[in-house]
Amino acid sequence: MITKSVLNNGIRVISETMPHSHSVSIGIWVTNGSRHDHQEINGVAHFIEHLLFKGTTSRNALDIAREIDSVGGVLNAFTCREFLCCYAKVLSEALPKAVALLSDIFMNSLFDPAEIEKERKVVIQEIRMLMDNPDNYIHDLFCRNFWKSHPLGMSVIGTEESVGRLSRGILLETMKDRFRAEEIIVSAAGKVSHPELVELLTSLFVDVPAGKYDKDGQLPRHGKHVEVIDKDLEQVHLCLGTRALPQDSTKRYVGYVLNTILGGSISSRLFQQVREDKGLAYSVYSYVMSHSDAGTMVVYAGTKQDRLLEVIEIILQQLKELKTEPVTDAELALAREHLKGNLLLSLESTDNRMTKLAKNEIYFGRQVAIAEIIAGLDRVTPSDLIDLGDELFRDDCLTLELLGKLGSLSIPPYSISL
Repeated sequence: MITKSVLNNGIRVISETMPHSHSVSIGIWVTNGSRHDHQEINGVAHFIEHLLFKGTTSRNALDIAREIDSVGGVLNAFTCREFLCCYAKVLSEALPKAVALLSDIFMNSLFDPAEIEKERKVVIQEIRMLMDNPDNYIHDLFCRNFWKSHPLGMSVIGTEESVGRLSRGILLETMKDRFRAEEIIVSAAGKVSHPELVELLTSLFVDVPAGKYDKDGQLPRHGKHVEVIDKDLEQVHLCLGTRALPQDSTKRYVGYVLNTILGGSISSRLFQQVREDKGLAYSVYSYVMSHSDAGTMVVYAGTKQDRLLEVIEIILQQLKELKTEPVTDAELALAREHLKGNLLLSLESTDNRMTKLAKNEIYFGRQVAIAEIIAGLDRVTPSDLIDLGDELFRDDCLTLELLGKLGSLSIPPYSISL
């Protein structure tokens, strides 16, 4: 059973009771993320997330670590482009301890100057580690190129320069502005009593100031781009993408199926043709990044330089076919069942259910039932796929990002065409 309450200051509390579970997952979600950072201090949300674990008025960093370890639990956090989350997963009897710990790091973190400087070094190493991993770094480069000057193109973790600007005053002011009650959702799933959870949270979060953060409403823009970054690597890494749907689009189920058929599974067209049939890449896949107001569908592959153009041509050919030729009933059914199976398997874990509760609230303002999702997938037809492919797979927003040892190879934008 899913229950929602709103505390007096505006914090939303949503829980799903799973009586047969031994665990509870609970997350504190702040509904703004890296796209809401100012460019000169890009990475500030992510940096704050790190510092929340570095000591409070009553616990130092070691105390925090020992306390969650003492109950065999998990305590972690992550930052995305549109939200930040601190979460814990514990056995159900340890929920009061987990809530007290989460509330303490959220409400009472010290932001000690010495810890700030130590963590600055850690985050700079994280930035360098990302740049040393081309199969990860290429996705950041693609976003920067695809969204250009829009905040969605900024890195979640920032740059060495922007992280270097983050003073204690900036961090505290950012928290004051952005960690307000109407920006906060607490979601929990597992063996949890909603009334008891609300009672715990009411006293612990009473001092969170009411109100919302005034987010920049700048609409994303994208155009056609090719960017080639020459780097001495064994492979050439590529991301080729186009625009996709926002999270709450009525066509989102068509988009899920379209991506699954293209490159979202090991039976997908790209995996079978690029890897299995031709042996051109070990890793090839497609994915969708959907935000509140925009999205992008991206194909990734890593290949040898002398096979690069062949891989690009296969990707473009598959995009063309999906917008012009109907898929078979068998291929459509396979994609549907793949998505249904992944969804239902994911809901066996309390942390996935906790995440689903929060994301539904963020993007839909309601809980989307499993039956509604399955019905949406079942309604997708071959003609729906062609229509959406024709809408999304267009020359004017194709972006190609290349990273690797490319030498004199040149790929003009006009050659990337559907």
